[in-house]
Amino acid sequence: MAQKEGRCVKKGHEEGMRKAVSLLEKFELPLGLLPLGNVREVGFDRNTGYMWIIQEKVVEHKFESISKLFIYDTEINGYIKKKKIEKLNGVREGEPVSQIEVDDSSTGKIHFKSREGGIVKTFPVEAFAAGQ
Repeated sequence: MAQKEGRCVKKGHEEGMRKAVSLLEKFELPLGLLPLGNVREVGFDRNTGYMWIIQEKVVEHKFESISKLFIYDTEINGYIKKKKIEKLNGVREGEPVSQIEVDDSSTGKIHFKSREGGIVKTFPVEAFAAGQ
């Protein structure tokens, strides 16, 4: 683990996966939101909320309960905060996703906003639970 001025970097698949899951838990996001493969590095800057993930290859994952295919690039980054990831890069569902937000209320919904046109797609949050 390397730390510099609020930054925490985990190298390797096991350490990286633990860090990615801990970030999802800490910021109250579904644990299955980022199905990653062969993680090289996961980093997080506590001062800015900036997080990044580097994995060896592109991961395509179909969330069966909603029949949607998401593509996770070799580099994923954005700003993570409670129930939200903003300025997201490296995630696509048809179009690039720029923001993911979980409702603050008990509606059980998660929203994906596209980069182009600001189209918002809403799904049940349980579709992104661990193991999905």
